[in-house]
Amino acid sequence: MDFDLTPEQELVRDTVRSFARERVAPVAAELDREARFPYDLVAELGELGLMGIPVPARYGGAGGDTVSYALAIEELARVDSSVAITVAAHTSLGTMPILLFGSEEQKERWLPDLASGRRLAAFGLTEPGAGSDAGATRTRAELREGSWVINGTKSFITNAGTELTWGVTITALTGPGEISNIVVENGTPGYGISPPLKKLGWRASDTRELAFQDCAVPEGNLLGERGAGLRQFLEVLDGGRISVAAMGVGLAQGAYELALAYAREREQFGRPIASFQAVQFKLADMATEIEAGRGMVYRAAWLKDQGRPFGREAAMAKLFTGELSHRVVNAALLLHGGLGYMEEAPISRFYRDQKILEIGEGTNEVQRMVIARHLGL
Repeated sequence: MDFDLTPEQELVRDTVRSFARERVAPVAAELDREARFPYDLVAELGELGLMGIPVPARYGGAGGDTVSYALAIEELARVDSSVAITVAAHTSLGTMPILLFGSEEQKERWLPDLASGRRLAAFGLTEPGAGSDAGATRTRAELREGSWVINGTKSFITNAGTELTWGVTITALTGPGEISNIVVENGTPGYGISPPLKKLGWRASDTRELAFQDCAVPEGNLLGERGAGLRQFLEVLDGGRISVAAMGVGLAQGAYELALAYAREREQFGRPIASFQAVQFKLADMATEIEAGRGMVYRAAWLKDQGRPFGREAAMAKLFTGELSHRVVNAALLLHGGLGYMEEAPISRFYRDQKILEIGEGTNEVQRMVIARHLGL
């Protein structure tokens, strides 16, 4: 067993860590406060080759492995979750369906702009009546004279309405009990995008509601086999859970580091609070849980890179890191005392950003359902 990163993986980690500290950290609070999408940071990430890490070089990507991708997301979330989810949603949910299920013509046409970060992609799965029960989609697509005519709505879709957004892959009923994936490019008549939604956390990321009213796209925009949409998006979600789990580890690491630094400088009863055993034990527990979660994430990513089954491990990692990040950020805020409750304290942003990690990409309960099925239950 070799737990060392390869030189290439270390390079990705160190590159993203430096970028996050030097470019993201100074503006993270401002972006959050203004709920402003980080266009300049996305452009720089694209120039660094970080918007398409797992996409093969022949399609304009970096040709990196899943471990490298997880490392990048972890390092971004360590500083700011809004930037991290922008990259993760674009890569895992927006770009990967095309790479996994698109025809060669579709890949050559769409992937170069996406893998380079020149354009962003979204994935439209959730609906007002289809959240955890994603197979209950009500959006319909009817084939008429060479076009898919789409009617329906999608909710809480990331990256759908930015100035860089190329389009969205949506799930739709293309027949009785038949779900398919169809690509809809931004600007298509009949495709409406709401103003940005106001959120508790991830305020600098783009989240919208989408509406389709007799929206017609070419028949060739079908992604993969007709009727295979359910299997396709379940496979996409398996991979996406690795990136969200990496966000949980990164956010927890960042919250822990804030708490550790504060505990060393904050004095009570004549000495730093880090000298008190009660505080030391909290910090020790945080560090221990983070290390355990990191190992789970890297293993799930490694399994995927080896071409081995990884769905169970991805769900376990996502479940565990979502809950550990909750425990860590809660303890970190408590160690800050009253300051932690103030908006100007960075830990308050981490606290708000954390909650969605227990909801998005499948709730904790859904993860337990997935794990139970893998256990044969």
